Amino acid sequence: MENVAIFESPGKGRGLKATKEFWAGDVIFAEPSVAAVVFDSLADRICHSCFRRQEKLQKCGQCKFAHYCDRTCQRAGWAEHKLECSAIKTHGKAPNENIRLGARILWRLDKDGSMMSDTQMVTLEELEDHIADMPEDDLKDFKVDIHNFLDYWPRSSKQHTIDDTFHIFGVINCNGFTVSDQRGLQAVGVGLFPNLCMVNHNCWPNCTVILNHGKIELRSLGKIEGGDELTVSYVDFLNLTEERQKLLKTQYFFDCTCEHCKDHIKDDLKLGGLEVDGVKPTEEQVKEATDYCFEMMAKMEKARLNGNYHEVVKISKDCLEKTEPVLADTHIYQLRMWSTLSEVQAYLQLFDDAADNSRKMVEGYMKLYHPNNAALGMAAMRSGVTHWQAGEIEVGHGMVCRAYAILMVTHGSMHPITKDLEAMRMQTEMELRMFKQNQYVYHSMREAALKNKPMTMMQEPKNMEEGVKNLFHRRK
Repeated sequence: MENVAIFESPGKGRGLKATKEFWAGDVIFAEPSVAAVVFDSLADRICHSCFRRQEKLQKCGQCKFAHYCDRTCQRAGWAEHKLECSAIKTHGKAPNENIRLGARILWRLDKDGSMMSDTQMVTLEELEDHIADMPEDDLKDFKVDIHNFLDYWPRSSKQHTIDDTFHIFGVINCNGFTVSDQRGLQAVGVGLFPNLCMVNHNCWPNCTVILNHGKIELRSLGKIEGGDELTVSYVDFLNLTEERQKLLKTQYFFDCTCEHCKDHIKDDLKLGGLEVDGVKPTEEQVKEATDYCFEMMAKMEKARLNGNYHEVVKISKDCLEKTEPVLADTHIYQLRMWSTLSEVQAYLQLFDDAADNSRKMVEGYMKLYHPNNAALGMAAMRSGVTHWQAGEIEVGHGMVCRAYAILMVTHGSMHPITKDLEAMRMQTEMELRMFKQNQYVYHSMREAALKNKPMTMMQEPKNMEEGVKNLFHRRK
């Protein structure tokens, strides 16, 4: 951890600052978790050791709860699972993910003490728990978890004070970090990373965090001078300033005073009207279209949850017919509409329409997000594949190249998703060259390639907010 130092950040308390110069894509530090667990909802679909998604997993023969890829993963995870396995058998069932994570952390503390590695900069006791800041309703739910934990915690294990237990659960509540699957496309669990907890928030940060081969990496988004504070964004910048402030206050118990919040930067774009030949719609027209779009998004989500994807398309098209002539291409509700619609259309193999809507989404994102934002990179990747599926090879190749350039910074060359993108980039580049040389040969070979279904990304559409998650995991 020679690259960073703890310091007192004005108005924020403790934070981390760089001790040397960094450039875009540099790994400032990497850190393994103190402990991590799979989400309750995915307990039988994700390996509890390597966090990979697999079709067939082997169940632990003792507790019947933990699942593993094979015996190799089971042996690798046994050190963490051993005490958990016995506790689950004695308790009769597995408790929720927060209780399982709290127990694993306390077992780790009992085994290794407060400083669990040479690179750990802060003890768990020194981390903020914000229990005193919790609203009464949240505190009631929190106490239920503590009560259930005490029922679960084995009598044979070291007994901890109620204050120490409360503190660990408070730390999990405001500092648990979501753990992704092997391709980095879905959050599948939650873990605790002490050094990461020291990195403060900024709505327009100079760093990003990615899980890579079991460790989190703090990566630079651009040039950072020695002495600069290192920051990440805890919430999605696509939210309005007021919404970001509310989320940060509710979830992390502080008021953001960054430049983008103080000056409401880009809020005008996020709720703007479409300017045509120097003429803008009235505020009343924009508000009416915004309210209508918000109402239709709720109907879209209900149809999506019911699996009625053709209804999602119909609602979206009817809505966009009314709102596109009024709302700017950076309007956040319209961007969410295009994002969900393009994903559903790709799933239904309506590739031409999906490509058109995904392009609008990416063009809007480019005007709002930091140029090296991971969400922008992932959106460009999805749009590139969709354009390829629609036969628009030149646009598709351009989108894939854009995504690759961003993810080389945010994820690095060794991350599985970047490797996938490199393969896509090479394929689209080869096809584009063939297309320019001989279109007949290209279309013949493309038809043959499609039968092998390369570069497919047509998994069932997720929640319209699924693609952009908060950095830290919150207790449900």
